[in-house]
Amino acid sequence: MSRTEEHADDRPAGFGSLAHRVPDLGALELLLAVARLGSLGGAARELGITQPAASSRIRSMERQLGVALVDRSPRGSRLTAAGALVTDWARRIVEAAEAFDAGAQALRDRRDSRLRVAASMTIAEYLLPGWLIALRAQRPDTAVSLLAGNSAAVAERLVSGEADLGFVEGVTVPAGLDSAVIAHDRLIVVTAPTHAWARRRRPLAAGELVTTPLILREKGSGTRQVLDAALGGPALPLIELSSTTAVKAAAISGAGPAVLSELAVGEELAMRRLVRIPVDGIALARDLRAVWPTGHRPTGPARDLLSLTRG
Repeated sequence: MSRTEEHADDRPAGFGSLAHRVPDLGALELLLAVARLGSLGGAARELGITQPAASSRIRSMERQLGVALVDRSPRGSRLTAAGALVTDWARRIVEAAEAFDAGAQALRDRRDSRLRVAASMTIAEYLLPGWLIALRAQRPDTAVSLLAGNSAAVAERLVSGEADLGFVEGVTVPAGLDSAVIAHDRLIVVTAPTHAWARRRRPLAAGELVTTPLILREKGSGTRQVLDAALGGPALPLIELSSTTAVKAAAISGAGPAVLSELAVGEELAMRRLVRIPVDGIALARDLRAVWPTGHRPTGPARDLLSLTRG
């Protein structure tokens, strides 16, 4: 037998948690209202409950405390001597609870006054601006900071607590994060109009893409992860660059073919600064995901931003 069990019978009366010995805030607020108004019915109306419910709550509190608190008569309700004493204590408890509530609200307001977003480059450049404009309309007082980087960097910032919500475009969900698919994207092969591939009459074979040096995003980027997975191994780099804009500029200059998000090259394709090269035998579709630390579902402005991505 443990020492706790051995002395269980020696415990004083009333031993146990405060939650079982102290009336809840609703009951204490009711008692204060009765003291102020001199009427159980008036107190019930003020608190938005029925008079029978108020009577039941007072009786329950009296049983819990073991003393009579309110004398009821046709002329109204008045506190007993014990009730007046309990009311003084109740007032201090309710005032402390009000201070607690005000402090908690201040914490929520401080949390909701900022939002730190980390996003991979394609999402940061081509999707987030529209979402953030919509969020601004909903939450004009929320200051948003955006940390753009590759998918690996986004994961690091979320796990370390440097960001509240992230967006990635890789093949898998980084370790330590939960996710939701918010959109779909496709990688495409593009070249300058002067490149030999731009004059092809047949689609490019997957094997040609495997053996051709390409202008690529750096390792760790979602674009690179998807391409390597689709090719069944690492793509052959001609140049490795750390931003989508830099990859586009290199491709437009004629340096070589590039693989980029379809979202990123719409304007360049429309203006014929780049040409899309069809490819057979390879799947380059990918999911775009919102991510957050495992077990910490987004709240406040992060939750609102997440809902806007699905609109």
